[in-house]
Formats: sequence, C-alpha cells, structure tokens
Amino acid sequence: MSSQEISEADLPHEQATTHGTAVAEHPFADPGLPPHKPRIQDIDERAAKRSERTVALLFTLSMLATIGFIASFVIFPVDKIVYVWPLGHVSATNLSLGLTLGLALFCIGAGAVHWARTLMSDEEMADDRHAIEATPEVKAKVMADFADGARESAIGRRPLIRNTMFGALAMVPLSGVVLLRELGPLPEKKLFHTGWSKGKQLINMNTNEPLRPEDVAVGSLTFAKPEGLEESDHDFNNKIAKDALMIVRIQPEDIKDKRELEWSHEGIVAFSKICTHVGCPISLYEQQTHHVLCPCHQSTFDLSDGARVIFGPAGHALPQLRIGVDDEGFLQALGDFSEPVGPAFWERG
Repeated sequence: MSSQEISEADLPHEQATTHGTAVAEHPFADPGLPPHKPRIQDIDERAAKRSERTVALLFTLSMLATIGFIASFVIFPVDKIVYVWPLGHVSATNLSLGLTLGLALFCIGAGAVHWARTLMSDEEMADDRHAIEATPEVKAKVMADFADGARESAIGRRPLIRNTMFGALAMVPLSGVVLLRELGPLPEKKLFHTGWSKGKQLINMNTNEPLRPEDVAVGSLTFAKPEGLEESDHDFNNKIAKDALMIVRIQPEDIKDKRELEWSHEGIVAFSKICTHVGCPISLYEQQTHHVLCPCHQSTFDLSDGARVIFGPAGHALPQLRIGVDDEGFLQALGDFSEPVGPAFWERG
C-alpha cells in the first residue's frame, strides 16, 4: 500500500485542542509498568526460609567441591587412567579436577541467581535519564539506592546466606593456589644426587653390556649409563639427563690432577657427559690433547686436568665419578658424582 492510498482517518493526529489551545499528542501512548505481583517468598516467611536454605546449600556444595578439587589433586597420580563411559579412557586427575572445579563455580553462580530471583527485591522502578555529570543530589541518591539495595537483598537479615557465600568465595581461589604450586616441581635434594651409587656397574650405551677395563682403549671415548636404567623406562629421559657418563682412557703419567688420578682405574676416567653451560651432551673428543668439546657453544674441557674449563662459556668443570672394578672384573661406580651435575645448579640449588 502506497502513502497515497492511506486515508487521513488512519493517520495519528498531530494535535489535540483543549479549550482552544493546541496541545502536542504523542502517537504512541506510554504503556507504563505492569502492576507488581508479589512472590510467595514476599508473603510467606517459610517459603523465604526454604529459599535461604537452598542458596546456603548451593554455597556449601561449592565449598565441598573446592575441597574435592584439592583432594583429587593430591590423591590421583598424574599417570592414572580410568575408563568412563561414554568418554572412554581419560586421565583421572583431569576428569576429577574438571568436575570438582566446574561444580564449585556452578554452585556459586546458581546460588547467586536463586538468591536474586527469590529473595532480593524484584520490583521494577523507572528513573528519568539525567546528565552524565553527577550532581551532589544524584550522588546522594546513588548512595541511598545502594543502601536500599543492600537492605532489600536481606544480606544483613539472613546471616546463613551471607556466611556461606563468603565461605564459598573465599575457598574457590584455593583451587588456583594449588595449580600455581604445580607450575614446576620443587628441586628439594634431587639436584644433589643422580642414579649412580657405590657398586653400580658401568653399562655401555651402545651394547647395553657391562664394561671391563680392557673394553676401553687408550684414546677412545665411550658412553655409559648406570646399571638398572633401561631405555624402556618411562622416566628414562629424565634420569639419563643427569646420569649420562663419558669414559676415556689416558696414560696415568699424562693425568695432571692428583684427585682425578686417584678416582680413576688404570688411567680410565669417568666424567659427566652433561655440559655445565646449558646442558648439552658432550660428544667430541681430541685424543692428543685429551680435550672434549661441547658442540653447542664450544665449551672445552681438559680431561687430563680434572675436566677444567679451558675455553667457552661453561662456568665450572665437569663432575667426576669415582670408579673401580668389582669381583667379576667389571667397571663399577664407587659413589655418586663429586658434585651436582647440570648447567644451572649453582643458580637453582
């Protein structure tokens, strides 16, 4: 229908005349606010008490779920897998942490919503728009409205809700504290010790067989691991990062360091393979000078003089392992390394 086809009778009147004076008339009447209908909680205190107990129950469940979150973190090992239909095989830790933290947050939200819908005032109020700048009268009105809202929320008259809400809000952050604690393992005394101990045989990394003195030729470089450490172990990489050993045979008269000579066996010396700069595995050996070179940043160590640093950014010498032979003639460790291995121990230990 075009504008020309609309009759004048169907158009809203722009003006109305009252006592001969033209008065502007709005084409759409203000419908106003619907009449307020009280809820059952507004007229029945028993119903209000039931709602109060419901909200308190939700907040209490949130606190219990937070406790369950912390307990799950402690109880379930990281590698524990469980079958849950229909999810299949899942991590017990991840599942329990997700369920308990989700329940804790949901109960706080559900409790707040139920509190607002059943116990807080639901009467709609209209307020005229005003300038952005607040006048002293407006500020006073805002503070009065805030006080009215606090009074109508019944937070002062219903201590059960108030106390359980504060308890739930106070305990939920504990979940984050527990997670922050596990950003990394505490070193404790782990950096001071490796897998080597007195009596453990030196196992050739290539043949996986125990080493005899005659297996190590002068000028050769051999890599070894401690007896009992297998590549199939789930934590092999973590352990070999500290236990890796390099073995060379030097003529006893060429060994300059007295302690190194005492800790060797027939000129066979054993040092940590882990560079003391950033932890790269050392693998380059020069027979004539008895120097070993780290391929990452060219730190160079003299194995004939206590593995001291002669070039590069490494901060200290390679730790030495004292060795000997057992009753069967195999090379064995006579203790742990002389000092902690690794590149950053002196900053972390």
